[in-house]
Amino acid sequence: MPTQSLTNEDFSLKHTAPNIGASDRPATSAFDLVEQMHYLYVRVVKAKDLFTENTDDAYNPYVVVSLGNYKGITIPIQRNPNPEWNQVFAFSKNRIQSSFIEISMSGKKSHGDEITGKVIYDVNEAPKRVLPDSPLAPQWYKLKGFRGESVRGELMLAVWMGTQADEAFPEAWHSDAAGVSGDGVVNTKSKVYLSPKLWYLRVTVIGAQDLQPKDKNRRPEAFVKAEMGSFTMRTKLSLSKSANPVWNEDLMFVAAEPFEELLVITVEDKIANKEEALGICVIHLQTLERRLIHKPVDARWYNLERPVPNGNEQRQDVGFNSKLQLRVCLDGGYHVLDESTHYSSDLRPTVKQLWKPGIGVLELGILNAFGLPLMKTRDGRGATDAYCVAKYGPKWVRTRTIIDSTSPQWNEQYTWEVFDPCTVITVGVFDNCHLQGRGGCGGSGSGGGGGAKDSRIGKIRIRLSTLETDRVYTYSYPLLVLQTQGLKKMGEIQLAIRFSCSSFFNLLQTYCQPILPRMHYLHPLSIYQLHYLRQQATRAISLRLARSEPPLRMEVVEYMLDVGSEKWSTRRSKANCNRIREVFSALASICKWFNLICSWEKPVWTTLVHIVLLMFILYPQMILPTVLLYFFVVGVWNYRLRPTTPAHMDTKLSHAEEVRQDELDEEFDIPTSKPADAIKFRYERLRSIAGNVQAVAGDLATHGERLQSLLNWRDPRATALFVAFCLIASVVLYVTSFKLVVSSLVFYMLRHPKFRRSVPSAPLNFFRRLPARTDSLL
Repeated sequence: MPTQSLTNEDFSLKHTAPNIGASDRPATSAFDLVEQMHYLYVRVVKAKDLFTENTDDAYNPYVVVSLGNYKGITIPIQRNPNPEWNQVFAFSKNRIQSSFIEISMSGKKSHGDEITGKVIYDVNEAPKRVLPDSPLAPQWYKLKGFRGESVRGELMLAVWMGTQADEAFPEAWHSDAAGVSGDGVVNTKSKVYLSPKLWYLRVTVIGAQDLQPKDKNRRPEAFVKAEMGSFTMRTKLSLSKSANPVWNEDLMFVAAEPFEELLVITVEDKIANKEEALGICVIHLQTLERRLIHKPVDARWYNLERPVPNGNEQRQDVGFNSKLQLRVCLDGGYHVLDESTHYSSDLRPTVKQLWKPGIGVLELGILNAFGLPLMKTRDGRGATDAYCVAKYGPKWVRTRTIIDSTSPQWNEQYTWEVFDPCTVITVGVFDNCHLQGRGGCGGSGSGGGGGAKDSRIGKIRIRLSTLETDRVYTYSYPLLVLQTQGLKKMGEIQLAIRFSCSSFFNLLQTYCQPILPRMHYLHPLSIYQLHYLRQQATRAISLRLARSEPPLRMEVVEYMLDVGSEKWSTRRSKANCNRIREVFSALASICKWFNLICSWEKPVWTTLVHIVLLMFILYPQMILPTVLLYFFVVGVWNYRLRPTTPAHMDTKLSHAEEVRQDELDEEFDIPTSKPADAIKFRYERLRSIAGNVQAVAGDLATHGERLQSLLNWRDPRATALFVAFCLIASVVLYVTSFKLVVSSLVFYMLRHPKFRRSVPSAPLNFFRRLPARTDSLL
């Protein structure tokens, strides 16, 4: 039975009019895509002369900054009379509950904490910084006792009113995002992360020399196993069953800088159902040659060592002549794919020497969200601690976590350099489940344990080529998640986005350039290799970002990179088949129209068709320019119907609204929970086979949708180029002999291979850059 209908839910984009780019903000402000938020900043720099060293009065000093119910605390300094903190505390102006702010000097003593003095500051006296990047000089303040009497010690402070454009904002403690991780480190601040630099590691296994199996009377059936980290690849069994086997096979891995993992190569002998190691060698990646083009590196002979079973003894050489010939290098001319090729955010090769100049700048303003669900239980009530993650190219950004709010206000702005307009930015919303003492996800408030995972609230994707240059798009996007119970709207997020280009000519020129680096066309990788290498790249990025501070956890990275999207799903297959049906619906309409003409149901139209056909028979040179002129007219006519909103997740296109429960069980039951082993085997095999069919259907639909996008202004620059080409070509063909054009075209298509380029032609590159509706699939 289908799941409950969701037709009452509103899954559409909503245009918003936030108060951004206000006239009262400074001209130097870079936060023109978000609403201005005012904060009271308190910078605690240092203190002096708190006590005499090496006395009984010594303590571990720290500062408590209190404003109403909000309280920020510095890090205690071990028995130092002149401590330095240089910490900043930010209190939202909308949440200021008192006219005075109290900065207390406290100390940790053996019998407990004790307040030694304080400074009272009038909030109304705080100066307002006009220029966010102009530092405010701190001042020394004498500490006062509870009754206003002078006590020992002074405190250096700076207090001012500023906005989120202040340079102190990113590293400040925030009153609306006051959370502490399990190890005592604040993990609610906004952060910028960079993916590690990824390389394709190519291991060409050539052959071995003088292998020595334990049984000297048998010829080894040898193969080579290469291991790096948790990934393993093997060659086929050598056809030459001898002590000098030959393979000539390529094994590929993904390596991340700095290279911390080792490449372990093992030569093994297959004996019946067992495998016996004949030798092993370890290669350090730092020593490998890095190449930009497909020029073979020199082959080397590596000495094989005798593998030690317990691993405690030092390996010894197998023998003087036991060697393995390898050709190992790091390929920098490829782009290491970590995302789906349909909505990738970066297409550049690994090495910077092959990069082309940037064509523009992408600016994203993350304003707010509302209607978020309660994601966990805390103190007997529901709570949500939301934060956003945006990913474009190697740069990841994470907003600060807003504590206990279903309508968080972030108002943070980020910028990326753009090298290709046919790329996609991904924005995800998550619930932070790692705040100490604030309850774990899905729990009852017992604290976020180490096994807790940040819950996904939803994500969106925006293709840059569908945006007009220098236009600010302000929309509220629905956050949609497909769960085992069906499709669920998790609230909405309000974004402001702007794509600016430095040179419009360079921007248009990219449409005729290859999407991927030249190495992908000169020496392409197989579909299996790309799939396996993407798994490695995703894991490398996940592990590296999880080691950052604060960590960008593995479940967040995998959700942003859409891990598992290539697996079989009945729902996705239906969606792709429906896309194909919609693409070919135009052809069906033409057939119906032709049958209508043939049946003489509309004599006027039939007569006109006969006249046109007669004209084309008498003047065949008019066919091609007339068709191109027709495309030009249709493109211009459709300009008034062009989409004005960015593409978003289409629930109907994804077949997510009326999906059946058994289909949801199939999609989320991975691996299957069926009890019988035979059923499980057939089930998993069906998923694998159907996944390939699904990919083919999706590619067909993508090509058809790209044809449709030539005239529907989804990509305004591509449609403008095509319409202009049709106009110019129609004029040229009107004055050119048709026979000359046809003969030239035929001879061009039959040209000698010497005159063909190894990379795709400009028309093919232009077509591959056209947008499809894959961005809108869940």
